[in-house]
Amino acid sequence: MTEQTDIIQSLTTLLGEDALSIESHQGEITATVEPSAWHRVAKTLRDDSGCQYEQMVDLCGVDYLGYGQDEWEDDEATFEGYSRAVEGSSGPGRFDWSERVEAGTEERFAVVIHLLSVTYNRRLRVRTLLKGDQLPVVATLIDVWAAADWYEREAFDLYGILFNGHPDLRRILTDYGFVGHPFRKDFPLIGNVEVIYDEEKQRVVYQPVTIEPRVLVPKVVRNDSRYLADEE
Repeated sequence: MTEQTDIIQSLTTLLGEDALSIESHQGEITATVEPSAWHRVAKTLRDDSGCQYEQMVDLCGVDYLGYGQDEWEDDEATFEGYSRAVEGSSGPGRFDWSERVEAGTEERFAVVIHLLSVTYNRRLRVRTLLKGDQLPVVATLIDVWAAADWYEREAFDLYGILFNGHPDLRRILTDYGFVGHPFRKDFPLIGNVEVIYDEEKQRVVYQPVTIEPRVLVPKVVRNDSRYLADEE
């Protein structure tokens, strides 16, 4: 029995029904937990004597809109190259959220944290899937790891994920008057507005973007060795 198998078994016992799955891939363990247990699991992983994940290395948001959907030929076109400025499957936004709702996969967003146990020299990825297209909500982890503060503000700014209990949840990377969340997959790559200098007003102003909407980068799903399941 390997060390990773031991860790997975101990985490499964410790987290119980709070854990939806605990699995290993490419040498990394990922635990997916219920949103309602997000804060409780975080405290357990920090305080339990067998875990002691004292440090939160990273926190980020994920948008699974269009996950696993191809837009271009991949294997057949590998040796021929890709054309540019080709329309995606759903225009500028590329993917249609309603298709996932109809398919029953409503957990569009996720919050992911990477933890480090200095005591045991172990790393762990923990993820929770959030329902809700416009306002996904999960508890803040600031009182568990203080480092979560600006990471959660970043996830709110870029993905629109709300962290309940955060003392100062406001934008951190985009402009004060920015509209929308730029890392959402249905956010236009060209943006919604552009900045120009108005000669008449003699100041910088915003105006609707004048670039023609188009998809510049092909989204391709490949089945190569990076995505194969771990060998038993």
